[in-house]
Amino acid sequence: MIQFPNISPEIFNFNFLGFNLVLRWYAVSYIAGFFCALFVMKYFVKRAHLWENSEPPLTKDQADNLLTYLILGVIVGGRLGYVLFYNLEYYISRPFDIFRVWDGGMSFHGGFLGVIVAVYLYARFNGLALWVLADLIALASPPGLFFGRVANFINIELWGSPTTLPWGVVFPGEAAQNCGQFIDVCARHPTQLYEAILEGIFLFLLLLFVAFKGGLKYPKFTVGVFSLGYGLSRYFVEFFRVPDAQFVSVENPHGYAFEAYDVALSMGQLLSMPMIIAGILLILLSIWAKKLDRGQI
Repeated sequence: MIQFPNISPEIFNFNFLGFNLVLRWYAVSYIAGFFCALFVMKYFVKRAHLWENSEPPLTKDQADNLLTYLILGVIVGGRLGYVLFYNLEYYISRPFDIFRVWDGGMSFHGGFLGVIVAVYLYARFNGLALWVLADLIALASPPGLFFGRVANFINIELWGSPTTLPWGVVFPGEAAQNCGQFIDVCARHPTQLYEAILEGIFLFLLLLFVAFKGGLKYPKFTVGVFSLGYGLSRYFVEFFRVPDAQFVSVENPHGYAFEAYDVALSMGQLLSMPMIIAGILLILLSIWAKKLDRGQI
């Protein structure tokens, strides 16, 4: 097993003129993710030969403007997604806490929906091809997912179930409790790092392979691969992740969000199912549309 490294969630924390100034790794992960997304978008719009008809979806200057829409989509969508999908009852009783984003509580699936809305609005206002733009953003997203999951690890949140595997991590605090038969030392699956590897590194490498092999010439294909890849990765990791406390009860000790007909799904798995289905459909539609355009159907 591995002892959790002594890393503080806060990079610095000090008082200045009566104000408490705090910089957290979680905030830095968002900033790093957005800067990486901008870099990747600019890298690929400069390589016109990779796109259908050698026409990138936007210019480098438009990429700068698009970033503002993406930031709003991720933050607003991620927060509202967490409120609606994971803790609605709490926020109904404390509606002003919705705005306390510094306390944590963001949903990837909510952020994903927020980005969809942001991309649609930006494409509509600027007369851009929606699906080609979506392909570019999908290609640029995994680095942000990587940084976000590493921040989850540093924050000691979203940990996994107890394990005896040699890479199990002994987290401090609450994670060391409620470990069943593990009495002395409780090591857990570092599910945050599982997701960082699958959603961040592996998915990014897969999308780069798709892009350089001509995938960007098939509108919808890259976003389909992203949706399918993320959905499968998240669905798999949920088997090792401890469910959110608000879903656990005496009647539902495993914290399932859906349970019927011998099928039991966590909230993460339930929200990933539409992404998996949509990803498959987008990939098939992209291939079918290209064949139709070439007169092969």
